[in-house]
This record gives sequence, structure tokens and C-alpha cells, in this order.
Amino acid sequence: MKRNHLSMAIAAMLSLTAGLAFAQDTSSQAAQPTNTKEAASQRAGASTTSNTTTSNDTKRAQQLDTVTVQAQSLSLGGGLMSVQTAPKAVSTISRDAIVKAAPGGTFVQMIDSIPGVNASTDDVSGLANGNYQIRGFTSDEIGTTVNGAPINDSGNYKVYSTEYGDTENMGDITVLQGYPDVDTPISGAAGGAISWVTIDPSHKAGVDFAQSLGDHDYRRTFVRLQTGDLGPVRSWLSYSNNTSNQWRGPGDMNVTKVDGKALWTIDDNNYISASFQYNRERNYSYNSLTKAAVRTGGYFQSYNENYSPTDTNYWKLHTNPFTSWLASMDGEFKLADSLRLSVVPYFWYGNGGGGGGYKFTESTVNQNTIGYANQDLNGDGKIGGSAVAYDVSQTFTYRPGVIAKLNQDFGMDDSLEYGFWYERARQQQQEVFTPAVGGNPADFWGDTDSALIKYSNGVIQRLYREYTTSEIKKFFATNTWTPNDKWTITVGAAYFWESRDGYDYENWGSQSTNPKYAQYGGEGSATYHKVSPTAGVKYQLNDQNQFYIGAGRTYRAPINGALLQNVAVADNPKNAANAAAGTYGNKPEQATTIDLGWRFYADQFSANVDAYTSHLVNKQISGYDNTTGQTVYLNLPKMHMRGLTAEASYNFLPDWTLYGNYSYQKAILDGNVNTFGDGVFPTEGKTFLNTPKNSGYVRLGYDHGPFWATLDAKYRGPVWGDWMNTEQIGGYTTFNLNAGWKFDDFATWLRNPYIKLNVFNLTNKRALTNANNIGAFLASNPGGVYKDPTNGTALYASAPYYSLLEDRTYMVTFGISFF
Repeated sequence: MKRNHLSMAIAAMLSLTAGLAFAQDTSSQAAQPTNTKEAASQRAGASTTSNTTTSNDTKRAQQLDTVTVQAQSLSLGGGLMSVQTAPKAVSTISRDAIVKAAPGGTFVQMIDSIPGVNASTDDVSGLANGNYQIRGFTSDEIGTTVNGAPINDSGNYKVYSTEYGDTENMGDITVLQGYPDVDTPISGAAGGAISWVTIDPSHKAGVDFAQSLGDHDYRRTFVRLQTGDLGPVRSWLSYSNNTSNQWRGPGDMNVTKVDGKALWTIDDNNYISASFQYNRERNYSYNSLTKAAVRTGGYFQSYNENYSPTDTNYWKLHTNPFTSWLASMDGEFKLADSLRLSVVPYFWYGNGGGGGGYKFTESTVNQNTIGYANQDLNGDGKIGGSAVAYDVSQTFTYRPGVIAKLNQDFGMDDSLEYGFWYERARQQQQEVFTPAVGGNPADFWGDTDSALIKYSNGVIQRLYREYTTSEIKKFFATNTWTPNDKWTITVGAAYFWESRDGYDYENWGSQSTNPKYAQYGGEGSATYHKVSPTAGVKYQLNDQNQFYIGAGRTYRAPINGALLQNVAVADNPKNAANAAAGTYGNKPEQATTIDLGWRFYADQFSANVDAYTSHLVNKQISGYDNTTGQTVYLNLPKMHMRGLTAEASYNFLPDWTLYGNYSYQKAILDGNVNTFGDGVFPTEGKTFLNTPKNSGYVRLGYDHGPFWATLDAKYRGPVWGDWMNTEQIGGYTTFNLNAGWKFDDFATWLRNPYIKLNVFNLTNKRALTNANNIGAFLASNPGGVYKDPTNGTALYASAPYYSLLEDRTYMVTFGISFF
């Protein structure tokens, strides 16, 4: 929507404020228990709540929690803070806060309000994924699940948040800032964990509809069908279509989502839930910018808008086509009065990747060398010279798995939870090329063989080809003991075993005599296993005060590239250092974390303070091999994180709520970084990039009858963009406004009409938000002042490039429920 049209829409909305009242869709209310005592007495299920830290509570603890829940609000701070009882750092965002957020927002945007979390996104529409970090751990070191099923990539552990969910379907979101529970089905969680669930279906049939309009021609249509009770089964199925122009540079984004959930209530003690999330993206990408690029080219630039036959940065070449779906079930069964079974089978499928530009040489000579083609690639009517082709890095993943566990009570005061997780993922990765006449890719998805560029012998040119099979076996047990009403003691452990095997070949099919362009690579396999213990103690002083201490050790198996790409580099016959390359990258990350905290819950004021320390060893980093020009994976010996987080909620008047949190964190590198080909960087004592020492969040909320509104501010302190701490980006504060009203029902079949306004970055702040190239060890080295301490040579410099904060952006949403 153009700005002038959007202004008219906002004006029309504001003119209705006297007579409008806000309500979200009917299912948002159905998603929450109506009987708090009954809800508290039930164990947490993987698809009913994201906060499963209470799944192994003893019967005594369940009774005590029922009293606590009845005495306190389940949702504090307008939904940004919830009552917690686990002896570790836990934060849950409830549905109360989610329904007020932007309609297309992702879970990454939601968790930015949680203490210890720093999140950002290239686009507030939710269509461009996002970046986040918790206590100095990067997003690929943090486990993430949806309805109990893992969504971190099976190969590199990254999470792409745009793929998952509409806010209308989100139930609640929980973050474990320090370490995950031992039953968490993530092999790459060296840090904490994030989990969220979709809402349960409504008992009443109907159709929920919402239409959103906004700046940058943002348009979003959401429709959800609720079946209501069909005997013991109720379900919903939703569809959304989301489109937007990019706010800087040319390009647009288009994401279609289909989600569903069904719940079969067998009886009061047994149920089966089934969930489905489908995503199809046809997006163009934002270009991350260096500081120098912003200064010289301006704040609103991205990839190049004007086409040039030799320009690899032309915008139409930088794409993000991807299709994925996740199907999972959650069966909860009471086998006896003291024994319950939980089973979560799942299957994840993904197909797609990212596009870019790659320079080819057109040649009439028959040769089978990567980057050469006997073909008119640029459409100039001749074969000869240079031409830019479209390259697509693709990933195909098939990932079945199952998590099963038993909860067994031994009287009132002792409970044991034990089970296993099994997964066998297969992942094929490759990079192929298509012609791009006029900058237009011949095949946007790169999946049609006839459109792909081939060698003279007819073999498809692939920059690399990699295949990985990852098999995981995890066995876990947790014992919880409540000797009296004051003390809770929890001890757990998990035995983790993973095997990775496969192959990696660079320059697939190339027969060049140059070692950088000839095919090289090979097969590799490795097995990783470790026991990860946890323990925690909570002391309940009285109904308002609790104190806790918790400790856990985590284990992160290396990514698939750390094994197979290093194998490929070591296989190159011209690599004089190939033996060294083959030894790197196979050390798993391990972290030991301790949480010490105090929680206070009262009628008007509640607070939580947590101090923590983490010790991480073998942090995985990327280096460079000069001979092959390839990335190799290495390890930083040690890294220390420590800090303090605090949050509070204050209902200072009946309709007013004030919520705030503060985080102090330090992430210090303990050792120098050996990047292999680029030398040893003296990073001892440096602060890890993207880790602000100070950050804070404040939200003021008003909710009375027909009207609600929230005003929030997030401050993030300065962060370093490189490992050597030579380039820093400044801190900044963003302000956001959310408001809404509802109409009275128009008829019995036309219910809950509402209108919502979301405004981002009210002050139109400009800022760099996240350093995106993790391999920027040294931003600049004028005169070679920074030297390798082992040999005195000048160190290689690479300028960090960053995401940018989106300018002031408006969204308006109209919604209604039928029948």
C-alpha cells in the first residue's frame, strides 16, 4: 500500500475509536484453559504448552502449583511474563501478548522482549527471517521446537523463522536462556532452547478472517476454518498469503503458509494431537552492507537495481526460494494412576535455498571446467567473453524422528521421567547454475535439468555436491523430589549419540588441471557421544518468594560441513597442508551453565532476577584454506559468558500495566583464533561480536473495555562487528506502538469484528543491527599493524557487513469471525 493510501486507512480507523472495541479471533480464547485448577493439575504436553519444564513435577508440586496459580495471574506484564517454578532461567510469552503483535510476525520478533535475548530482522513484515542471540550464544547454538518437534536444520543447526506459523495460530513461546531440558530433541543446543506451540482447536465451528495492509505495499490475507466438536475430534486449518515490497532496494517477497491442528480427546486422561505447518517462499534477499557502503551509497540501498551483464550483485539474481513442511503428532496417555506416556513422532521436509550471481567464461572450446560454458549465457548472440549466470545453492532434507517418554510417580514426593529420542535425517546439498539473460534467471528454483548449465560432455555443472546422513540416539532421565512444601530437587542426565556420514565433492564433474577448479573431495564419517547432566534446587520461602540454583552441561555435535567440507579440502592433492585441514572441525562444542535466581509473585508486583555463568569450549568457527579457496571449520578453545538479567511487572492501576527488563552480559573469548589459511588472530580477552553489554526493554500497556494500547521501547547497547574488536556499531533504542478496538457483534453469525494498528520504529531511527559475516575476524588492518603472533605477518582484514533497522512502518489489520 502506498503511503498516502495507508494514511487514509489509519485516519479512518482512528475516527471509529469512540464506538469500536477490540477482540481477537475466537480461537485465541479457546487456546487457554478456562479452569486454572484443572489446567495446573495436568502435566504439560508438548503440543499444549511450550513450557514443559513442569512435565516431571511430583504430585505434591502439582498441588502446590495449583494453589500458586489460583493466587497469581497466569499472565503478567500483559503476557510478557509468566509464573515459573523450574530451578533454572525460564521465560514464557503468553497468548495475551501474541495477539497484540503484528499479524505476520515470527517467533524471533516475539522473543525480543525476553531478558537476555537480542533479536533483529531485515523486515518487520516477518518475511525475511531474523537474527537472534541469547547470552552470547548464536541462534545455531540454541535449540528450537514447534509442538515438540525440532526445526533446527539437521546439517548446520540454523533456524529460518519465516517458515513457521502465523501469529493467529501461536499459543505461547518459551525460552530457556541457559540450557535446555534433557529431553529436548536438538543435537546442536550448546546454549538454551526456544519452543512454541500452536493453539488448540475451538469447540465452536466457524471461520476466522483477517486482512492486513501496510507500508511498502504490505498485504496479508488470513483465513482459518474451525470445525468445532465433531464428536471427540476438533480441528482447524488456516491459509495465509503474505506479500510486501522490500523497504530498501528493489525486490519483493511472497510467502504462503498452510497450518493445521486436530485434537482427539479420547477421555479425560488421554488425547492425540496432530499438527501441520507448510511454507512456500518466493523471495528476493536483502543485501547486508558494510559501514563504508552505508556512508557512500546511502541507507536505503540493497542489491543493484540497474542491470549490467557483468554485475553479480544485480537484485534479480539474489533470491530465496524455499518450500518446507513439518508434520507431527503428540500422544498423551495415562497407562496407570502413577504412569503416563508421551509420544511425539514427526517428519520434516525442506527443498530450496538461496540464489546469487556467478561469473562464467563463454568459450567455443570443448572443455569440462567449472565456470566455462560453450553457450551464449547472456543472450548477446555470440559465444565469448564473460557472462554472469544465476547460481542456486540448494538443500533437500528428509527428516523423520520420534520422541517418547514415560512419567512415573513414586508416591507424592518423587517422580521420574525417562525416555528416548531417535532421528535419521538425510540431506542433499548442491550449487547449480542457469543462464540469466538480461539478469532474469532461466529457472528461479533451479530444479529443471534442461535449464541448467552443463559441461561440454553434458554433465550438469555443480560448484559442490554434498550428501549427509545423520543418525541420532538420545536417552534421558530426570528425577524430581519434593521432600516437603519448601524444597524441590531435580537431577537429570542425557546420553547423546550421533553419527554423521556422507561425502563432499567440490567442483563436481570438473576436469581442470588447476587444483582450485578440478573436482576434489571424498567420503567421511564420524561418531559423537557424550553424557550431559543437569541438576537444580528450588526453595519456596513462602507464597511470594522462591529461590533457585540450577546447573547443566550441554553438548553440540559439529555441523555436517565441519566433517565433510574439511574432508574435501584435505583430499585436494595440491594442498600442502591437507593433513592439518583434515584434523580440524571434529571437536563438539560443550558448555557448562549455572543459573542462580530469585522470583517474587504478588498481586500487583512481580519480579525475577537471575545471575548466570557459562563456560563454552570448542566453539566452532570458520577458517580459510589458501590452496583450495575453501572454507574449513576450526575451533576456538574457550569462551566465557556471564551476566545478570532482571524483569518486573507492575499493575499500578486497574487498567494499566508496566513491564520492564534489563540484561547485563559479557561474552569473552579465552584464546586466540587460528583461522588456518588467514593466520592466527590474537583475540584473547576480546568480546564476542553481536553481544551488547547492556540491553533493556520497557512496555506500558492499557486495557479497558473497548480499547487497548501498548507502547514499548527496546534498547540495545553497542556491539562489536569483528572478533578483534576493531569496529563497533552504536547502540540504539526503538519505540513501537500497538493499539486496537472491537465492534459489537453484527449478528449471531458475524462475530468479534476487530481492528488493530501496529507501528514500528516510531522515531524513524536509523541503525545497524546485526553483524552477519561470522568470519569477519579483523575489520581493517591499515599498514599491517595487526600481526600474526606466531610468525609476525600482517593479518588478513575483512569488513563486517550488517543488517539495517527498517524505517517507520505502519500496519492495519481488520478481522472478523463468521458463524
